[in-house]
Amino acid sequence: MLKAYKFRLYPTKAQRESFLKTFGCVRFVYNKMLEERIRLYEESKLNPVVKQRLPTPAKYKLEFPFLKDVDSLALANAQMDLNKAYANFFRDKSVGFPKFKSKHRDRPSYTTNNQNGSVRIEGRKVRLPKIGFIRFRQHRSFEGVIKSVTVSMTKTGKFFISILVNQSEEKWIPAKSKVGIDLGLEHFAIMTNDEMVSEKIPNPRFLRKSEEKIKKAQRALSRKKIGSKNREKARIILAKRHEKIKNQRTDFLHRTSRRIVDENQVIVVETLKSKNMMKNRRLAKSVGDVSWYEFVRQLEYKARFYGRTFIKADQWFASTQTCSSCGQKGEKKKLNVREWTCACGAHHDRDVNASINLLKLAY
Repeated sequence: MLKAYKFRLYPTKAQRESFLKTFGCVRFVYNKMLEERIRLYEESKLNPVVKQRLPTPAKYKLEFPFLKDVDSLALANAQMDLNKAYANFFRDKSVGFPKFKSKHRDRPSYTTNNQNGSVRIEGRKVRLPKIGFIRFRQHRSFEGVIKSVTVSMTKTGKFFISILVNQSEEKWIPAKSKVGIDLGLEHFAIMTNDEMVSEKIPNPRFLRKSEEKIKKAQRALSRKKIGSKNREKARIILAKRHEKIKNQRTDFLHRTSRRIVDENQVIVVETLKSKNMMKNRRLAKSVGDVSWYEFVRQLEYKARFYGRTFIKADQWFASTQTCSSCGQKGEKKKLNVREWTCACGAHHDRDVNASINLLKLAY
């Protein structure tokens, strides 16, 4: 089983410059290969006799000698990323055609592989090809063979390493409970277990609570002269504000999803089309802040890791409109209707009723 562990890196000034150089070379090679593949495709349309030869990173090392100074496996992985992007595009056109990488918009990162111990951990340091030993904070231990590592940098200049490890399957004590989870905006999640005990998890609203600080930092950035040192300082302050919100949200999602997986053997969750809901201007900010997609993704992979059964209800399953007592499907209800009474006489809390209907799919 492959599992990734992410840690904070603390590089020296020279190591930091090496990382930045590698990020730039990987981005440069990726864009060069994408540019040439587009050109070859255009030539083949004009002249079918033209035989396409897909570009490789080695082709550019003679013309651009600075590429020899960085890890060759990082450049090779850039080629694999491009091939994967093409495969995804031809598999599903809605994914979109591969795009050129931007120095400012895209996250700086590169991936390298472990070959004969080229990547290893010794004490409080991790060794990387072409870089050497780098101090890092290993806040959790792991066992297994290191397959590859990905080094990345945040907008605030912090470096992280994600270590992909091949390890044996974890032995986990199976749980007996089943749970149905309804997702919402008033409450983050409404859960009902097989003992008909319901729990409402409050929506933390991290973005909403920090919105004034974000606006203040954004206004300060807009007043600074483009290219000045003060503008760069203001940019970092704004980036730190956003980074804190992201870290708060990620921590909340991981803690909540892990607790649910620990306590339940069967997990049923509704399917929401967040992308479509984001088109509603009144709901877009709240939907983006609540991160339903990431929460469901975490539930799914953690359930797979620990031997749980994970069920995603059909997107057309009328969990809210159906009475959990008699099964009768009522008319569609507006978002402001939080409680309703069925023709059978049963009075329902809208969200609790939906979670009970989802729980029934576990049987």
